[in-house]
Amino acid sequence: MQSLLHDVRFALRQLRKSPGFALTAVLTLALGIGVNTAVFSIMDAVVFRPLAVPDLSRVVTVAEQQKQTQHRAHSQQ
Repeated sequence: MQSLLHDVRFALRQLRKSPGFALTAVLTLALGIGVNTAVFSIMDAVVFRPLAVPDLSRVVTVAEQQKQTQHRAHSQQ
């Protein structure tokens, strides 16, 4: 525990010596945490929560499939 306190004091002294680096580090962390929170909030609302429909068992998926055709290689002559 004593070495942890010593390391924290040393880190704070070093950050005080270089305020530009400290500001850049704080802003980078804040931006990363903010973006992570925003993305998770959007994913939570869109993907993880069930649809708000009265009878969810009647919801179906409609999709379209295209026929796969075989393409022949034509040589240019």
